Amino acid sequence: MTPTDRAIAKLPAHLRRFVVAQDYEAYTPRDQAVWRHILHRLTDHLRDKAHPVYLEGLAATGIGVERIPSLDEMNEKLEALGWCAVAVRGFLPPAVFTELQTLRVLAIAEDIRDHRHIAYTPAPDIVHESAGHAPILANARYAEYVQRCGQVGFKAIASLEDQEVFEAIRNLSVVKEDPTATPTQVRDAEARLSAAGLAKRFTSENTKASRLYWWTAEYGLIGTPAAPKIYGAGLLSSIGEAEHCLTAAVKKLPLSLACVDTEYDITTMQPQLFVARDFDHLFEVLDAFEATLAWKRGGDFGLEQALAARTVNHLVLSDGTEITGIVTKVEKLDREHAPGLATLAAHLRGPILVSKQGKAIGAPMEGDAVVLFGDAALHEAHRPANGLVFTSAALPSVAGGPADPEAWDAAFGAFNAFATGDAEACARAAKAEALSPEMAAHYVALRRMRESGHSDPRALDTLSSVVAAHPEEWLLQEELDALRTPVHA
Repeated sequence: MTPTDRAIAKLPAHLRRFVVAQDYEAYTPRDQAVWRHILHRLTDHLRDKAHPVYLEGLAATGIGVERIPSLDEMNEKLEALGWCAVAVRGFLPPAVFTELQTLRVLAIAEDIRDHRHIAYTPAPDIVHESAGHAPILANARYAEYVQRCGQVGFKAIASLEDQEVFEAIRNLSVVKEDPTATPTQVRDAEARLSAAGLAKRFTSENTKASRLYWWTAEYGLIGTPAAPKIYGAGLLSSIGEAEHCLTAAVKKLPLSLACVDTEYDITTMQPQLFVARDFDHLFEVLDAFEATLAWKRGGDFGLEQALAARTVNHLVLSDGTEITGIVTKVEKLDREHAPGLATLAAHLRGPILVSKQGKAIGAPMEGDAVVLFGDAALHEAHRPANGLVFTSAALPSVAGGPADPEAWDAAFGAFNAFATGDAEACARAAKAEALSPEMAAHYVALRRMRESGHSDPRALDTLSSVVAAHPEEWLLQEELDALRTPVHA
C-alpha cells in the first residue's frame, strides 16, 4: 500500500466517501505553472514575514516550489508528524472537515485555482490546503491546536441556516473557478450567499467555531500587533493576502474571545486580523470558547441551543447514554431541580439513535422520544402514552450531530448527494478545455528547457512571438521571462 492508501484505509466508511484519488496526470501544464508562480512568489515574500517554521515546514511536509505536490510524497513526510493527507473535492461539510481534523487528517482539495485567480480564490485548492495548512503542522504545539479546533468544531451545534450558508459558499466558489461562468451567474451566486446570511435567525455555536478557526488557523497573525508574523493558511497561500495583510491598511487586534463574534467575508481580503501572542495563546482562547458550548454546559442551555438549531444533535444523560434526534420541544418548571436544569421533559423527533461512548446500541429507531429529567414524582406527570422514553437525573451535555456518525450515516447516507455531486468536476473540466493543445505544448516546452538547464534561443524567440499574439497568456510570458533572465545574465 502507498502512504496515501494507508491513510485512507484508516478512515471510517462515512469519511472515506468524501475522499478521491489524486489524478496527478489531470493537472494541465498551465496548472503546474500556476503552482510554480505562486510558490516562488510566496516563499520569496514570506521568507522574513511568516512564522519561522513555515519554510522548513514546506520541506518537512513534502512540498516543493517547482511542481504540484503528490499526496504520496506528502504522506511520507506527514507520517513522521503523526498526520496524514487525503484528497477531496472542494468544500467539505463542516462536520466532515472537523471530524477529519480530530483524526489528524489534512483534507487536501485536489483542484488548483485558475490562472485568472492566481492572487486569491474563495475556493479550496491544493495551494491553500497543502502550502497553506501543512507547513505549520511541523510545529507540534500548533498541530495540537488544529486537532483540538477540530474536536471543538465537531461538537458545536450547527443550525439549518448554517447548512444553507455552506451550500451557498460552495456554489459561489465553484462558479468563480469556472472559466465559462457568466457575470450573471457570478452575481446570482453572490446574491444567494448574501440571502443565506441574512436569513440567519441567530448566531449558532457552529458559526462561532468557524469564526475562531478562520481568525486563527486560516487568517491568524502571531507576535505583537506592531510586528506580527504570518501563520494562518489563508494568508500563507494567497499572494494578494500575504502582501496586503502586514500593511497599515489592515487593522491588527490582539487575539481574544471577541473573534468568535467577528464576522468575515470569504469573498474578499480581510480589513482586520487578530494577533496571537504565541501558540499557547491560541489554547487560552480555545479553552475559553469551549467552556461556552452546549457540549460542556449541558442543561437548559444545551437544550435551548439544540431547539433553536432544528438539526440533528445528541443529548448525553447522567449514566452516559446518548440520545440522538432533533429537539422539538422542552417543558420546564419555574425553578431548577438540578444544577442548570429546570427542564422536566425534552421531546425529540426521530429517527432516534441510542449509543454509549459514541458507539450505537442497535440501529436508529423510527418514532419520537421523550427524555424525562428529575426524580420519579416529576416523571409521572410528563410520561407520554407512546414513543421512546428515557429518564435522567441531569443533562451533562448536548452536542452537535449524531453521537455515532458512522452508524447514522450507514442508516441514512446523510451526505451521499453531496459526496457524489459533480459541480467541482464540471468546473475542472471547463478549465482544462480552456487551455488549447497548442498553448499546453508551449508550457511543456518551457518547463523542459528549465528542468534540463538548456534553453534554445531560437525556440525562445518563437515562443516570444506566440506570447505577443496572445496577451491573455501572461503566465506563459512569465515562464518565458524566467528562462530568459539567466540566459542574458
